[in-house]
Amino acid sequence: MFTGIIETVGVVRGLKEELGNLHITINSAITSELKIDQSVAHNGVCLTVVNISDSEYTVTAIKETLEKTAIGDLSVNDKVNLERAMKLGDRLDGHIVQGHVDQIATCTSVEETSGSWLFTFGYDSALNNITIEKGSITVNGVSLTVVDSKRNEFSVAIIPYTHKHTNFHTFKKGSVVNLEFDVIGKYVSKLHTLHI
Repeated sequence: MFTGIIETVGVVRGLKEELGNLHITINSAITSELKIDQSVAHNGVCLTVVNISDSEYTVTAIKETLEKTAIGDLSVNDKVNLERAMKLGDRLDGHIVQGHVDQIATCTSVEETSGSWLFTFGYDSALNNITIEKGSITVNGVSLTVVDSKRNEFSVAIIPYTHKHTNFHTFKKGSVVNLEFDVIGKYVSKLHTLHI
């Protein structure tokens, strides 16, 4: 379980394909605090630490994860949003984030406004995921509030702190990101499609 509040940004140092899996090596400021078998969200994708060496650690993304997320699009030197699992009793500063990406989205526009940025993302609405105005959405692991909701598109406003301390500053039109929709909204959407 995560909160969507990014702890730090890591840098991809190595990528190795093996039998349909992808081993991703990350250099990070939190590596010294990690343990083997620990869960860490990488751009919102929950992955397990399988190796630690000095300031670098390795996680493995399996075929299903690679098919459903944008994690397989990473390149060496890419920046990755990182968050360790929350501790029981901590404040929930973002919203309930599972680290289970629902689908990918494409950035359709980036607009700099007075003191912030407005990012718009388009996604495939055929998967029955929804957003609502002032509802929660997780983009590359970042807990955000939807400011404009449409059937297959939404926008989020990014403050300077988030822009600087996550990989949002690397996004441009055409960037592909991971989305995790609000867990309560997912249950409501499922009930609606089942006509219960």
